[in-house]
Amino acid sequence: MSQFDAVFVGLTILDVAGRPVTSLPEGGGVHFIDEIRLNPAGTASGAAMNAAKLGIRTATAACLGEDEKADFILAAYRKLGIDCSLVQRTTAASTSATILTIRPDGERPALHYRGASDHLFIDDQNFDAVCNARFLHHGGTGLLAKMDQGQSARLLRHAKAKGLTTSFDLIAPNAETLSLLTPLLPDVDYFMPSLEEAAFISGLTQPAEIAAFFLDRGVGTCIFKAGAAGSYVFSEDVTLHIPAYRVAVSDTTGCGDSYCGGFIAGLAKGWGLEQACQLGSAVSGLVATGLGSDAGVIDWEQTLRFMAETPTYYTRHTSSCMCVGCIQSPESLT
Repeated sequence: MSQFDAVFVGLTILDVAGRPVTSLPEGGGVHFIDEIRLNPAGTASGAAMNAAKLGIRTATAACLGEDEKADFILAAYRKLGIDCSLVQRTTAASTSATILTIRPDGERPALHYRGASDHLFIDDQNFDAVCNARFLHHGGTGLLAKMDQGQSARLLRHAKAKGLTTSFDLIAPNAETLSLLTPLLPDVDYFMPSLEEAAFISGLTQPAEIAAFFLDRGVGTCIFKAGAAGSYVFSEDVTLHIPAYRVAVSDTTGCGDSYCGGFIAGLAKGWGLEQACQLGSAVSGLVATGLGSDAGVIDWEQTLRFMAETPTYYTRHTSSCMCVGCIQSPESLT
């Protein structure tokens, strides 16, 4: 039996978030806001925390500095029961961090310090320890300088050879991102970027075409997260649109990361693809109701109640609708 249900590898940062912020003070002025919060965050961290809250045996592999930011993150992890034995510490840089000025509509302009996450490096000899799980989620390619030089691909290849189910998310794509992804995509069971990120990388606009681009490069299933528009799921024989839950949005920080955590928790509990995506959508919706990457989510039972009681978005179809049904069957437009 594996030691963990899921191991989450990659970008781990400390967020300092404040809301609501409509503008920055001029000169040395001061604006008063309603709330400021510190919380662990990042493409791996946001997924790990929410999976742990849902009762999944969770571990994380990350690189943190020798500083108070790292101490805060580790204390938060231990409170959630996340195993930190795979976490690295470095004196080469302080812990990665972001300052977020949350707009009244939940959008989140960011100031980011790359820091210690660029120093994460998992040696081949430690692959078995990282892969002592049923699921491996890799998050943060693009902001993991040492892992991005081919080691992430080797880790995912090892995980697949060991029989793990792999999932993958990224952040901040640029012109070089596709070259980073190409070697590792054949070992990714679930490719989980935002629709916007996937469109940027592929140079395409329609979800089905974007999915075909990545499926042709070896991905098993594409899950594109699209905020209030829900999420879009494509594989060789599956096409799904998962609607988002209707919530009052406070902050969208970590919503995509938390979707991944909820999705993996669903799979770990034996749920099928569509149900697991619905769980991911629910966790994402809950996170959007508070401030920070793990806000709103309490535990498994609360999340199931939320799913049972909360309506989803079903928008009126138009000629520009991004719904999978409309993309595949234009006659459904009304």
